[in-house]
Amino acid sequence: MYTEFFINTHSEEEIIDLTDEVEEIVKKSGKKDGIVHIYVPHATAGIILNESADPNIKTDFLKALEKIVPKHAGYLHDRIDGNGAAHIKSSIVGSSITLPLKDGKLIIGTWQSIMFCEFDGPRRNRKIIVQII
Repeated sequence: MYTEFFINTHSEEEIIDLTDEVEEIVKKSGKKDGIVHIYVPHATAGIILNESADPNIKTDFLKALEKIVPKHAGYLHDRIDGNGAAHIKSSIVGSSITLPLKDGKLIIGTWQSIMFCEFDGPRRNRKIIVQII
């Protein structure tokens, strides 16, 4: 089963919890066992599985990435549209995650959440693809 939905981002960089949306898609699918693949088809965004209960994790994550890949650090791509760092961060984070599905429930840790990472916002209609196999 293939589903897609869209989100809007509001900051240049931000992390948005998608767990509820993905769980709702799983519930509506009626599927009980398999895998759930979540994919973000964007070159300047990514997706992670991490804690979202403490909002400081999101801030810490973005700050750590900024130390590794600072904005406007002489990237050749910045000559085109100024977002070289966003492309590198997206590649480091990755564009998909795959989770097990058992008895109609995603198997994730107690503190884990599915989170969209925006590195070149704000943007409208960022696409999220969910495929249940």
